[in-house]
Parts: sequence; C-alpha cells; structure tokens
Amino acid sequence: MIWNTFLLALREIRRNLLRSFLTILGIVIGVGAVITMVTLGNGATRSISDQVASLGSNLLMVRPGQRIGPGGSAGAPMFKVADVQAIAAQVSGVKAVAPETRKAVSVVVGARNWSSVATGSTRDYFTAAGWTLNGGRIFTEAEERGGKAVCVIGATLQRELFGGGDPLGESMRVADFSCQVIGVLAAKGQSAFGSDQDDTIVMPIRTVQRRLTGDQDVRTLLVSASDGNATNAVKARVETLLRERRKIGANEDDNFNVLDTKQIAQTLSTTTRIMTTLLGAVAAVSLLVGGIGIMNIMLVSVTERTREIGIRLAIGALEHEVLLQFLIEAVVLSSLGGLIGVALATGASIGLSSLMSIPYLFDPAINLLSFGISALIGVVFGFFPARRAARLDPIDALRHE
Repeated sequence: MIWNTFLLALREIRRNLLRSFLTILGIVIGVGAVITMVTLGNGATRSISDQVASLGSNLLMVRPGQRIGPGGSAGAPMFKVADVQAIAAQVSGVKAVAPETRKAVSVVVGARNWSSVATGSTRDYFTAAGWTLNGGRIFTEAEERGGKAVCVIGATLQRELFGGGDPLGESMRVADFSCQVIGVLAAKGQSAFGSDQDDTIVMPIRTVQRRLTGDQDVRTLLVSASDGNATNAVKARVETLLRERRKIGANEDDNFNVLDTKQIAQTLSTTTRIMTTLLGAVAAVSLLVGGIGIMNIMLVSVTERTREIGIRLAIGALEHEVLLQFLIEAVVLSSLGGLIGVALATGASIGLSSLMSIPYLFDPAINLLSFGISALIGVVFGFFPARRAARLDPIDALRHE
C-alpha cells in the first residue's frame, strides 16, 4: 500500500509540475542557503586557522607596550638582542627565539622597483616563524655577526623583481645599499591579518640596524615553544623573565604584551563560527516559509480533489489511508525540494569557495541534517491538510462541485 500511495503522490506532482516546483521553491532556497552558508563558514574558519598557523608553530609574539596597534608602544622601552639571548638561555620549553625589526624599503633590480619590508633577524627566525626555503640558503653565523649585505627574499619579490626566474647570486638595491640574494622562501600566501607574507626581505639583524634603522632596538620577539610544551606555560615564564629584566614592580602593569597565535586562531575561528551560525539561522527562515507554502498548496489540492476523496472513502478506503496519501505527497514534495537544494548548494559552495580562495569542506552532517529537516517539514506542514482530507464526509464530498 505504501508503494502505491507513493506512486499516486508522484502522479499528482507530475500532473501539476509548475505548481509543484513553485511550491517547493522555498524549501530549495532554504536548504541551499543553509548548506552554502555553513560550508563557506567552515572553509573560512579553516582558512583562518591555516593562515595563523603559517605565522609559526606554537608561536608567541612579544611586543613593547600594553596593547597592540598604533601608539600601543608609546613610552615603552624597546627590546634588545640581549633579551633574546636571556630567553633562549633561561626559559625552558623554547624551541627557537628570534628578534625581529622591520623597515619599509624600496627595492630596485635593473629597471624594476618594488616597495617591500626588510626584516632583520637571526638564523632562528626561519624556525620560529615557520619559514622553509624554496631554494638557496639562509645566512651563516659569520654573516649574521658581521652584518653582511645578504638577504633571503619572498616569493612576491621573486615574481615582481626577477620575473619568477632564479634570483640566487643576483644583487638588488635595498634603499641605498646593494644586497646579494642568497635564498628564496617558500610561498605562504596572505596572513590572517590581510597582509602578503611573501612580500618580504630577510637580512641579518645587524645589517638592518646599521644600514636601515640606525639603532639597536628590537621591536618584536618571536618565541616558538617546543613540541609537547603548552604555549601558555612558556608564555608565563617569558612574562616573568621580562618583568625581571625590565625591572617592573609587583604592583605595576607590564610594559609589553605577549600574543599567543593559538589564541588568535581560536578567537577568529570562534567569531567565524558564530557568524556562520547566525547566517545559517537567517537562511533557515526560508525553510519555514517553504513549509507554509506546502501547507497552503496541499489545502488547495484537498479542495480540488474533494470528489476523488469522497469516491475513495465511499468504496471502502479508510481514513488513515487517505491521510497517508496526502501526507506522503507533502513529504515527497518537500524531500524533492531538499534534494534539489542540496545539489544547488554543492555547486554554489564549490564555486564560491574557489572565488573567495578558501578551501571547500564537504560536511555530510549539515547536508543530511538539512535534507532531514526538509522531509520533516513535509510531515509537520502536510499533516493538517492530510487530516482535513481524511475527515471529509463521503456524502458531502461526493456532492462537492
């Protein structure tokens, strides 16, 4: 009986294809919007996590000042290379610690020029910041101590200044001095903060201090915790040491701040998930609208088919059989809408993920949940019209014009 009822439902849907399609349009839009929003949100969350991870593994970023941003370090003393050496020697659980000082520069190679950022640091910078080489080498300890004019460039500079060719051994003018390219960094792409990580030149810190900044200041300390050591524990030990070295009293606030990239990733990911949930909830309103549309059309269908219902009841059909017929018809309608919505959402998610440069992450749970809700909507909103059809009086139904 169930199979015959299902076939009857399909026959009625096929008889009024345009009306059936318009009926399920709300379900299609609702299911498609929910799946697309959640899929894109998951992809954005993964992209943010990957971008923050590209800053370095288990990385702590220590900067002068009580807060981040313009003016945050006003009045706070800068770090020195001695602070790096103290952290490396006295803080346990540290894999690498590196100073970092930066300067915006103009770079010229032949007729090509480019505005970039010169980063001065030590050999440990490549470990702490998670950089790998695509070719060449990093500077040696002798070059680092001597402040030699050697540099390792990012993929953006390789493309813009050397046309993507091999720059190893070539010279380029950085500000007002010539620097030899000894290595090329593997591409990282855009950071979680929107900057191009590959638009960089890494030099020995003494080279940058002597030739570009003209001081001995270190503006950032990069501390990478070793595997198996919690970054919050290493962070506490770094803060204790720096408070001692900077002679900060017990009742005084820190004049530096320590950022844990894991916490940044968690905060950004949580924010993205909340926004995804809100957008998904808004999109889910279309499912409610679609359910109301199905109930409305099913009520119209009951009215149109009153004589048919009367004939069925008169020849012996039971109430629950008539109820089941209309209920299955409503469920089939909403389920078809759900299937179409899932298919459209998959195509839209793949296309938009590519357009937004975020990974496409297929989530079977949200697809099955959305389809299940669409079928449930058919049951909930189809029950009232089905019950109305089942409770019709056969004699009154046969008299209906």
